[in-house]
Amino acid sequence: MSVDTSPRTTTWTYVEGEWLSGNPPLIGPTSHAMWLGSTVFDGARWFDGIAPDLDLHCQRINRSAVAMGLKPVKTSEEIEALAWEGIKKFDGKTPIYIKPMYWGEHGSPGSVVAVDAESTRFALCLFEAPLGGTGGITLTVSPFRRPSPETAMTDAKAGSLYPNSGRMILEARGRGFNNALVRDMNGNVVETASSNVFMVKDGIVYTPIANRTFLAGITRARVIGLLRQEGFDVREETLSVEQFMAADEIFTTGNYSKVVSVNRLDGREFQEGPVARKALELYMDWAHGRSASEE
Repeated sequence: MSVDTSPRTTTWTYVEGEWLSGNPPLIGPTSHAMWLGSTVFDGARWFDGIAPDLDLHCQRINRSAVAMGLKPVKTSEEIEALAWEGIKKFDGKTPIYIKPMYWGEHGSPGSVVAVDAESTRFALCLFEAPLGGTGGITLTVSPFRRPSPETAMTDAKAGSLYPNSGRMILEARGRGFNNALVRDMNGNVVETASSNVFMVKDGIVYTPIANRTFLAGITRARVIGLLRQEGFDVREETLSVEQFMAADEIFTTGNYSKVVSVNRLDGREFQEGPVARKALELYMDWAHGRSASEE
């Protein structure tokens, strides 16, 4: 039986000068990206008429491309302008995920394993996706680890990193949890399988220090800044599972769902805490206020 390749929500993709609806066939069986994984992407969000930090996401995709050995063929400003052009193709009622992508079409001369930078291709895919994350999530400590920069391309938002995250989520779901709390190779907590993570203890907000084993996200940085402006003591430190188990509250940040409370970590139950609520409130106030001032 053939697989239905149509997207699950309304989708538009810009590639090679035109906007295409649906899921256009862009990668073939000889493409380096399909064969050997030379893909990078980024993800921004549009909702309520705003796209918070879209410029930063468009800048990061080009940095990821360089880290992968690809050649950025669009400036960040060009990508941002295309994103706003694509947003107009939607009805404006449902939040949109904004996904710029680069990939390699050919291997380099003399070694098919290494990508040929001159064969870099670009696409910008936008699709409807509700923000989600309401009601809190459950976490379990994953038996799998995040790799170090010496063993994987952790400095890029590379597609090749995500099968590891995927197996973390599948393993966690198999034990009745939504997601996983993930450690690095030294056993320190670094993130969840799909987002950055924070904990609160005695009024102090902690988040794992960026050690290049995980992507220290744009939304993470924004929330840290907003909480500090509000007077919170936010510390980036090396953190253990034991510290998270003893926390007063835990929450996650990420582009897909912004700020989400954790209501269970393995056998420990948590209530949605005041810091998580405040972080989401501050983020949304900032996002809407910035949009209004720019317009």
